[in-house]
Amino acid sequence: MNQTVLHSTVFFTVYGPPGPLNYAAFFLTFLLFFITIFTNISLMLVIYLESHLHKPMYIFLFNLAVNGLIGCLSVCPKIMDNLVNDIKGISHKGCLLQVFFSSVYASCAYVILAVMAYDRYVSICKPLQYHSIMTPSKVKMLVALVYFIPITMLAFQIFITSRLPVCSYNINKLFCDNLAVVKLSCVESALSNLYGICMIASLVVLPFVLVVLSYIKILLVCLKASKESRNKAFNTCAPHLITFINFSTAILFSFVYNRHSTVSKEVNVLISVLFILFPPLVHPIIYGIRTKEIRTCITKIIRTRIFPNSLDFPHLKSERKLVPIMTLDGTAAGQGLPV
Repeated sequence: MNQTVLHSTVFFTVYGPPGPLNYAAFFLTFLLFFITIFTNISLMLVIYLESHLHKPMYIFLFNLAVNGLIGCLSVCPKIMDNLVNDIKGISHKGCLLQVFFSSVYASCAYVILAVMAYDRYVSICKPLQYHSIMTPSKVKMLVALVYFIPITMLAFQIFITSRLPVCSYNINKLFCDNLAVVKLSCVESALSNLYGICMIASLVVLPFVLVVLSYIKILLVCLKASKESRNKAFNTCAPHLITFINFSTAILFSFVYNRHSTVSKEVNVLISVLFILFPPLVHPIIYGIRTKEIRTCITKIIRTRIFPNSLDFPHLKSERKLVPIMTLDGTAAGQGLPV
């Protein structure tokens, strides 16, 4: 039975036959996919190349970009393939792998955002103790936990799902998710439902509460601080807060999406893009625009590594001055030497 299940094919019924609409959707998906890959890799390279960005906040941001790539690569290539091919299918094993990696993307992103909120809390509420609290060893431990806990829990969830007998092979969605695969089963699994609730509580509700508590603490500290300190705290927290709200919205829509398999094709596409493509696309842009250090580093890399000959950019090159050559009697002799 298990060998049959692993080699069976699951079909996606939401795509429709290849045609102008599908080709247009393919082009748009490819464009968003390319921009997402480019922005995340660019952000990772900026953080990697600039040594003074090797700080806890930017290390966590680097991992958020890595996680965005995981989510994008786990789903988008198969979506584009299904848009232009007659057969819109995937093996049952491939479907489970897609569930695993897309779930790793969602859960790890939320845990990373919770860790980043803790980092901002320590930075603003305990600035004098920041370096003694956020030590390199502690940062490494937090990064390891960010991946280890969700991956371990998700691996067990996929194991439970893979043991369920399959009676149906049609999914009315753009890609596989765990609930859709569970619904293909002939039986109702109490263990799968209970474990799913534990997963949501551990990887979504708990990180959400931690982020909210961190910002409540930050807000209470800011209310007692000067206007200048409040502005500095806002500028520090704004990119993370925008990212957190953006991803929380995507998670909320995803939960609604997962529990309503009869939604229209248009809603399917919208929620899929909102969940998979939109967060990893806008997160690097948000941090690139809102974070002064990253903007400065991007400018520096463009000037020194991409376009080292600044003569092509006169406004980036300081004007050369002439120092007059003085004779022994103190009078100027000629126009002088450039400096």
